[in-house]
Amino acid sequence: MTVVAEPALGDLHTVVEEVWSTFLADGNPILPADGPSEDLHWTAAITVTGEWEAQISVILSEAAARGVGATMLAIDDEACSLADVRDALGELVNIVGGNVKSLMPGPSVLSLPLVGHGDITPTSDLTPVRRLDLAWRGEPVVVVVHVPSQGSSSTATAT
Repeated sequence: MTVVAEPALGDLHTVVEEVWSTFLADGNPILPADGPSEDLHWTAAITVTGEWEAQISVILSEAAARGVGATMLAIDDEACSLADVRDALGELVNIVGGNVKSLMPGPSVLSLPLVGHGDITPTSDLTPVRRLDLAWRGEPVVVVVHVPSQGSSSTATAT
């Protein structure tokens, strides 16, 4: 049986702040954004299946994505290749997703992460239930949790 539940917004924010301060500690905290941004170029998504099901996405600007890659790999932003960005964003969403999953009913498992230069659209049976609009180094970072509508199951598709 799948439990339709939502992580508390405060818990989601705490998870993201802890992941950022642990893995991206470069002196630049992740902060609430002034509002939603349209300057988003990278998406990393992971699905959770089992007793609790969801898709968790981290969506970033080009500069934020390169900054994540460079910081996680301890290299200059300019030296960060597209492969570095993909690897770092996949690891980042895996860590965020795993921490969110641990807050929810289980047992559940994580998929492999999907990372794309663009949007990774959840299937139509998923509904966004939590969204954090954040800023890191002055660049937009968005975290979204989608859960199945009542009585449906989920997977993610890349577009």
